[in-house]
Amino acid sequence: MHCAYFESARCRSCTWLPRPYAQQLAAKQQAARNALGDDPGVHWLAPVASAESGFRNRAKMVVGGSIETPLLGLLDAGGIGVDLEDCALYPAALHAAFAPLRRLISAARIAPYHVAERRGELKFVLVTVAEDSGALMLRFVLRSREALGRLRKHLPQLQAELPQARVLSANLQPLHQALLEGPEEILLADTDALPLRINALTLYVGPQAFLQTNTQVAAALYRQARAWVQEIDPPALLDLYCGSGGFALHCADGRRAVLGIENSAAAVALAQRAARAAGLQGVRFETHDAAQGTAALGTLPPLVIVNPPRRGLGAELCATLQASSARWLIYSSCNADSLARDRAALPGFRARRAQVLDMFPHTAHFELLCLLERAA
Repeated sequence: MHCAYFESARCRSCTWLPRPYAQQLAAKQQAARNALGDDPGVHWLAPVASAESGFRNRAKMVVGGSIETPLLGLLDAGGIGVDLEDCALYPAALHAAFAPLRRLISAARIAPYHVAERRGELKFVLVTVAEDSGALMLRFVLRSREALGRLRKHLPQLQAELPQARVLSANLQPLHQALLEGPEEILLADTDALPLRINALTLYVGPQAFLQTNTQVAAALYRQARAWVQEIDPPALLDLYCGSGGFALHCADGRRAVLGIENSAAAVALAQRAARAAGLQGVRFETHDAAQGTAALGTLPPLVIVNPPRRGLGAELCATLQASSARWLIYSSCNADSLARDRAALPGFRARRAQVLDMFPHTAHFELLCLLERAA
């Protein structure tokens, strides 16, 4: 894929861009095999490739430049804004949002945050698109409430230019730290979640909810996990780090009991909304820390799905799973190193099947889905 930003060294985020895509995929497959110890007992499914461009459903744009000429993109090593509006990773629906957003920033007189001088208000603009409908979620990460009144005043013009913008919010991140967002979210419109159609389900994505950045590959991820669950056909399953319910809802069939656990109450509410909208029976979601919530259950169901953050499951949760009566684990990992550590802490389980899903083309990152079974 040709990228003028990469060739001019303005952005080198896609570190693997010089590699032909087939070589990227082969390297990720080998890295995944290494993470599982190149175990000959593992049956490897063919990797799931991504589109090479236009695959991201979310743009995390640093706001640089000035009020009169804002820039959306990233900051270079010197803290100067670099325009990335033409990045080839974004689909047309995201590209179409950038110019109206710049006009809003100028009209509302919201100063971009200057990192070196610790002044200004607007740090990021976060844009998410629902691929099926083109609907948008727009979030403004602000240092304080100073610009909120002006932002609200000029939103009608933005909505007139972008009628597909359904969810609008401001996030307050006052700290001078490399944090994308803060804990406080202020809704600026009536709609609080973006409906997102994946496979035959409608999921709901809120302003602070986790969302896989590649919708088409995420759909394949959920389909494969569901296929393994259907083959095993357990009477009940537990979904840890369930987020807005992607795995749990795909694996619910009205017969088996499905419990999703997630530490974000907002994400749990969205998962419950999706279950109601789909008319799914036997599915429930609870707000708990994954390790503590799992330990409190006592007896675990025969199958557990885990989709942890990059740090992995950790020693406490691994110990609980190791000591449980669960027979199968489906582990969805975005970090092969933490997966390898967790597997070492789960000696009672053996990897049986695995698949690489290329959620992040042109980088070393990938999703690895594994089916593990308790050793006899």
